[in-house]
Amino acid sequence: MDRTEAFEQMLSDLIKQAAFEQAEMDRLKAAGKEKTATYRQYFSNRLMYRMMLDRYKAYGLLDQKQ
Repeated sequence: MDRTEAFEQMLSDLIKQAAFEQAEMDRLKAAGKEKTATYRQYFSNRLMYRMMLDRYKAYGLLDQKQ
């Protein structure tokens, strides 16, 4: 796998993981479990994913709508 393919795979995995964790947060929130360690970890991860994806957008490596 070359560098560009590795980047594309990492970006794809990051987007999938962010979507998965958002769905889990929604599920936990619906169950009233916003104060659990799991929910808080997903929330922390979400902030990190958002920062990374925003940086990719700033450099033109990601569509603005994602």
